[in-house]
Amino acid sequence: MRGSLEFTLSKLLPQCTFKQLKQIHALIVTTSLNQNIQIFSKFLRRSTEFGSMEYPNLVFSQLGPQVSNDIVIQNAMIRGYDINGPFEQCVSVFDEMPLRGIKPHNFTYPYVLNSCSKLGWYGKGKQVQCHIVKHGFESNLAVANALFNMYVKMLDSCDSGVVNYRSLNDARKVFDYMRVKPVELWNRMISRYASGGDVQSARKLFDDMPDKDVVSWNSMISGYAEVRDVGSASDLFERMPEKDVISWTLMIGVYANAGDLITARKFFNTMPCKNVVSWNSMISSYNQHRQYEEALDVFVQMHSEGVVPDGYTFVSVLSACSHLGALEFGKWTHSLIEDWSRFGTISGTALIDMYAKCGDLNKAFALFIKIGKRDVFCWNVMIRSVAIHGRAEDAVKIYSLMQKEGLKPNDFTFTAALFACSHGGLVEEGERIFHSMDKEFGIVPKLEHFGCLIDLLSRNGRVEEALRMAKEMPYNPDIAIWGTLLGGCRETSHLKLAEEVIEKATELETDESGVYVLLANMRASAGQWPEAQSAREKMEEKKIWKNTGRSHVYASNGTQEPDIESHSKYREKVEQIRFTSNQCEPQKE
Repeated sequence: MRGSLEFTLSKLLPQCTFKQLKQIHALIVTTSLNQNIQIFSKFLRRSTEFGSMEYPNLVFSQLGPQVSNDIVIQNAMIRGYDINGPFEQCVSVFDEMPLRGIKPHNFTYPYVLNSCSKLGWYGKGKQVQCHIVKHGFESNLAVANALFNMYVKMLDSCDSGVVNYRSLNDARKVFDYMRVKPVELWNRMISRYASGGDVQSARKLFDDMPDKDVVSWNSMISGYAEVRDVGSASDLFERMPEKDVISWTLMIGVYANAGDLITARKFFNTMPCKNVVSWNSMISSYNQHRQYEEALDVFVQMHSEGVVPDGYTFVSVLSACSHLGALEFGKWTHSLIEDWSRFGTISGTALIDMYAKCGDLNKAFALFIKIGKRDVFCWNVMIRSVAIHGRAEDAVKIYSLMQKEGLKPNDFTFTAALFACSHGGLVEEGERIFHSMDKEFGIVPKLEHFGCLIDLLSRNGRVEEALRMAKEMPYNPDIAIWGTLLGGCRETSHLKLAEEVIEKATELETDESGVYVLLANMRASAGQWPEAQSAREKMEEKKIWKNTGRSHVYASNGTQEPDIESHSKYREKVEQIRFTSNQCEPQKE
């Protein structure tokens, strides 16, 4: 009878509800099965699978030491904490095991290592690894996998662009020691080398693989794409026994990163099958090389073929519209975004930026208000947009409102706010914002922040103070700062100070035409014709030419009109799209 009950409970526990679990608990207690470690450990393990450790903790606290100190019971609790948290408690139970006279084994270590990874306690994880090696569990597949995952996560936690070679070597040691290596594990090791730029080690591992799948080939091509080795990537692609949509999309990136957009487009056009990522890759490739019209053309083709865009598509297309001043195209793109919640703040911010750069600040601000959850980047774009349209005081108000909303400004926030103050002549407000960076927010001002404040002071007749700041700041002034100071000297007719600025500016041996033109004009206005001619001659010697000026035209209401040619061209394109669509479906109201 008892054996039959044990068998029945073993079958019921894996699929029982929480209510049924409590009933089983009562049955276990009344039949004294709580002393049966096999049954009770299954019950305790199941109790941890409902998303909370409250009930398992209550059950565990009522156990006597004879049961609670069993390794199977301990492992059930460790597993529960690793799944549900708190992860610190998982590590704490592990640390108490020696005090209870319990020896961990291969079922214990993976969960403890996982919790260390989730907490970022990599030092503790290495201590656990010492226990693993000491007790001979390093060759166990589950333990080795957990160790490998920990080192990979350690690599992922490094700052972007920084390669932790020590952690990479540690991961490789764990990898080499593993007796059984599934192809997925080989792929991950190759991917880690490739993403870190060590394509030689990745290729050696790739060549040593006993079996390869399409992911192996793609990982290697991705590595060559990172270092822009077009030849090796192309050679691998041609030798691939099986190519998928990722393989083709990677090759688009390979050629685009190398600047060969013609070949990239050929690959795109000849792809046997495209997905939304492939289209996004082609659009963003054109954007990266400032071929914005081509980017919009690809999007039109994508739309005509019925491919549903995602958030990345809209961000890329709206960015192209912003650069072209293609307001009508941007409006049409906006009309395609039906579900805001699906795409979130990033697409909303791109829309705000597009409307602002195309001159419709009111629409940009209306969208800004409409977005429910605004991140710091969204606020930064709005501050900058308002400032560019000459509404400096409104920009500063938005900057203050952002802080009232509980968001902490970052580097770009201060650049936008200081830019607004500079172009609006808000000297006191600009100085207050600049000095608050370090004092209130712990952000050390960068060169661009000093540049904004120097520009603000120079524009408002405080050139001597601006020059003193340029000399005392912890950065070497660039040509933009010297040009700003030179402009301030011209506005105040401070020729003596201008001489000092000119001397510093010419020491940079810059290829920027602006400073030489300004220098020549100042000397000419002061009657120093030989010196003015000398500045012009220096431009000719260095083959520096002043570009033909081109500016946006502002309407009387303060909005910015986009370039007329681009505006007309893309309005015509949108009308053509709408006409084509209307032939196929009823017009939407």
